[in-house]
Amino acid sequence: MMSGMTDTRWLDDEEQQTWRAFVAFSRLLSEAMERQLGRDEGLPFSYYLILAMLSEAPGRSLTMTELATVVRASPSRLSHAVNKLQANGWVVRSRHPDDRRAIIASLTDDGMAVVEKAAPGHVGEVRRLVFDRLTPEQLASFDDILTTLLAGLDPDAPVCPDSPVCPTDAEPPSAAVEIGPGCADVGGCPGIDSDEDSDDDSDCDAA
Repeated sequence: MMSGMTDTRWLDDEEQQTWRAFVAFSRLLSEAMERQLGRDEGLPFSYYLILAMLSEAPGRSLTMTELATVVRASPSRLSHAVNKLQANGWVVRSRHPDDRRAIIASLTDDGMAVVEKAAPGHVGEVRRLVFDRLTPEQLASFDDILTTLLAGLDPDAPVCPDSPVCPTDAEPPSAAVEIGPGCADVGGCPGIDSDEDSDDDSDCDAA
């Protein structure tokens, strides 16, 4: 027998069944979200999520670090996506009025219109595939289970931040220095997915 095999805590039959069901559900749900938004709105799910999170933030704005946290995206992927959204006129980026290293992403009126148009179909699909299939008791257990599992994967990040660091009374993007698409692409952001500090200007916040 290979070294270490006797120390492995193999999944029993019940655990194996649960694990495989979870993997299948996660993959199929992700594909269903992509399919519905692509078919109805021509929009990737990851882009919709960015727009939706900005629409719910105070002043429809978040720093790029906050946005990376709530959508759980790497800074490079987020920067690439925001470049696309900004090119479409749905998001603008500007420097924080009190901290030149911090970049604020703000949802434009056109971006808000995209969210308002896409949200009903997206929510309908989420309800159809998830919430309409669960009893209130199952939903409570499901929420508790997901919260526990997420805490293990990302213990330092809140499941859904309620108090963004980005001040609600910050100057609007029109009064700040706007950052054009592609001007601040990032390859790593301290505190998110990089172990090294970065001295150059980027979409990462100093805080």
